[in-house]
Amino acid sequence: MKIHSVVGGGGVKLHVRDWGKADAPPILFIHGWSQNHLCWHKQYESQLADAFHLVAFDLRGHGMSDAPEAREHYTEPRRWADDIAAIIDELGLKHPTLVGWSYAGFVICDYVRAYGQDAIAGINFVGAAVTLNSAAFGSLIGPGFLDHVPGATADDFPSNIQAMRAFLHGCTARPLPPDDYAMALCWNIVVPAKIRAALVTRVIDSEDVLSALDRPVLMTQGLCDTVILPAMGEQILEKCRTSTASWYPEAGHAPFLEDPLRFNRELAEFVSKARII
Repeated sequence: MKIHSVVGGGGVKLHVRDWGKADAPPILFIHGWSQNHLCWHKQYESQLADAFHLVAFDLRGHGMSDAPEAREHYTEPRRWADDIAAIIDELGLKHPTLVGWSYAGFVICDYVRAYGQDAIAGINFVGAAVTLNSAAFGSLIGPGFLDHVPGATADDFPSNIQAMRAFLHGCTARPLPPDDYAMALCWNIVVPAKIRAALVTRVIDSEDVLSALDRPVLMTQGLCDTVILPAMGEQILEKCRTSTASWYPEAGHAPFLEDPLRFNRELAEFVSKARII
């Protein structure tokens, strides 16, 4: 494992780590709202590292990346796009597959809208969000997220703790093992409430990006997901002509944690095919 500091949009320093073979097909993992690169540990600690160049990082405002207070660092789409472009460039990733969980769906669409598709091989949307507006609340974004936003964004730390504990419990269809839950709670709670709040103030419609994608797209979605509802996955499939679906009947919002063996196998197959097309 190697650690990198990459300067992204607006001068924000991003904490980046990579595993595996530098000359192997690259996979760039992008985590979600209030998360951390550690959420991908069942991928970078697996056999995927024997066949691929795995890269994961902490989004701006998360984990060990810079967390500037100014709201515009989180509400301007170009800054998110610049973050992804900077990592691809700095680490010399040649046509990486982008794997985006939850809020990372927005980040990937920000990148493609600004930089196009030429530099990537494909996209794996994982319980990914691509629409954020009032109409999406309840129809595409569910109670597993909406019920906990007030407490998670409050200027009151006990409220943050209570909300994030409940949110994390709701991310999986079955409870995580105690050690995994404790680690996940730690990486969730370190994100400042003001940053969590800033991320959800955006209004986003990604139809323009989805309809223009010609790179292969894998839509991975848990049917028991109450955070990002399966209807969001259906929207990706409807708008993106290059997309295929992988539904997890017994998984919630985190199929890569809930069924990592299947997830890793499907991801390896997708990356291998995406680089041939």
